[in-house]
Amino acid sequence: MKSLKALLFILFFITVKSQAQVQVDKILYRSKEHYITTSLPYHIAGTFLPPDKKEPSTVLNPDGTGVIQNEDLTKQKINWGIECNWEGTLASKEGFNSASYTFWYRTNDSDEWNYSQFSIHFAKKKMFLMGERVKMYEDFNVQ
Repeated sequence: MKSLKALLFILFFITVKSQAQVQVDKILYRSKEHYITTSLPYHIAGTFLPPDKKEPSTVLNPDGTGVIQNEDLTKQKINWGIECNWEGTLASKEGFNSASYTFWYRTNDSDEWNYSQFSIHFAKKKMFLMGERVKMYEDFNVQ
């Protein structure tokens, strides 16, 4: 009976542990492997716009899909992720009151990955994508 309880406990622990892992995808860029994830400690899904403009926009969905609007205002569906290591730990550069990440994306009609900068500015409560597109955010981690 005790061994049955121990077995059930071990199976429960393994199941919970496997469900808690971060989803990591491997991509190739110029024959080099990179790893990306959409799991960040911040809610980055949403619409990014240039300051005081409505276009061109970028929409990021939580599932790693989205839509990017080009300068000529054409829209393309994309897959996206933030660079991390193979374990899912984000690769970032910490600055004074900011963090910078590598944003990877590819259009659905292409196998070619592109990269740009994604940064979070904590004091301003803003996220910047591709240097010019911005989104306000709320910090739910503040205690």
